[in-house]
Amino acid sequence: MADKKARLMVDGIDDPIELPVYSGTEGPDVVDVRPLSAKGLFTYDPGFVATAACESSITYIDGDKGILLHRGYPIEQLAEKSDYLEVCYLLLNGELPTAEEKAQFVDIVMHHTMVHEQISYFFRGFRRDAHPMAIMVACVGALSAFYHDSLDINDPYHREVCAFRLIAKMPTLAAMCYKYSIGQPFMYPRNDLGYAENFLRMMFGTPCEEYQANPVLAKAMDLIFLLHADHEQNASTSTVRLAGSSGANPFACIASGIAALWGPAHGGANEAVLAMLQEIGDESRIPEFIKRAKDPDDSFRLMGFGHRVYHNFDPRAKVLKASCDQVLTELGIENDPLLKIATRLEQVALEDDYFVKRKLYPNVDFYSGIIMKAIGIPTSMFTVIFALARTIGWISHWSEFHSSPNRIGRPRQLYTGQHKRDYPG
Repeated sequence: MADKKARLMVDGIDDPIELPVYSGTEGPDVVDVRPLSAKGLFTYDPGFVATAACESSITYIDGDKGILLHRGYPIEQLAEKSDYLEVCYLLLNGELPTAEEKAQFVDIVMHHTMVHEQISYFFRGFRRDAHPMAIMVACVGALSAFYHDSLDINDPYHREVCAFRLIAKMPTLAAMCYKYSIGQPFMYPRNDLGYAENFLRMMFGTPCEEYQANPVLAKAMDLIFLLHADHEQNASTSTVRLAGSSGANPFACIASGIAALWGPAHGGANEAVLAMLQEIGDESRIPEFIKRAKDPDDSFRLMGFGHRVYHNFDPRAKVLKASCDQVLTELGIENDPLLKIATRLEQVALEDDYFVKRKLYPNVDFYSGIIMKAIGIPTSMFTVIFALARTIGWISHWSEFHSSPNRIGRPRQLYTGQHKRDYPG
């Protein structure tokens, strides 16, 4: 039942059109515009910035107050007390697991980490310098060719198995992308390691010697995964939902999310941070670029500062800043020129009135880019790691969509082309 109603008067229509208004648990009310179609009307909302395209109980964001909740839990509390796989369970199931449930969940995930051996042959078809996101789109989509036993989207058990497989295999595929690019052999996953430790070993280990992940770096990596796990109805999540509405298999849907995330306006932001630091080049040039950033007629923008959703401090950035400091201290990195530029830029943004008044604070992309650079992860892999982490959000939304009555997505348009006309002659 609607909590209240809105009435819309339109020229040429005698009676007012009644539109139900619904109130969610949090956030603004939404006006149900579906009755407009019966009157031959559509709404016009480029970019869907004022449109609720679905009902969801997974994640809530209040950008003005800097709030991010997963199933009601503040991101700051999850970052302090939880870990990535526990957050995966939470997003999938709606509640935090008991100790027994968590142990069982972790065991299942860690025993699905291997990929079919034939997938390794796929890589030979790519150039060594291929962007790893191109390879990820192809390989994740191709998983549907190997797992015919879990493609019934109407079967809750099949949806669950797909979720396990995707969460487990994404780190393996991501590490394979990196290893292929540098000509090193692929490293098989180890089921006795934690999720982040396993990923770092597959990234940086070799068969020549035993690799042991630095616990500080592993914790930072797990935190990056956790903070990127889900972010409500963004471009890639909406893409996954729309693809899912057609009945496409989950692997194809996640591949579509990876493709959407690849865009520099979405998942490429932390990659853009490093590109900006390289463009600045030296601490002595920071005042020059700060001046350019303040000039409305200059196209230069400080990447990693401010956020489209958060009109305050990004709550994830607060958490990641502390981790960033720990990583830099642990590694004793003092002379890296890009990290010195980043440290100085952070100081300027937090102290300069221009940035403070406009709330252009460092965001999660700024700190995650610094951490991954310090760990030794190449810039081209940044968005891949984002996709790895966001897979749980995508599959949770995909599963939620299929767990309730749904229909195929069909956005409409404001047509501005030619009227009907006859072919000449």
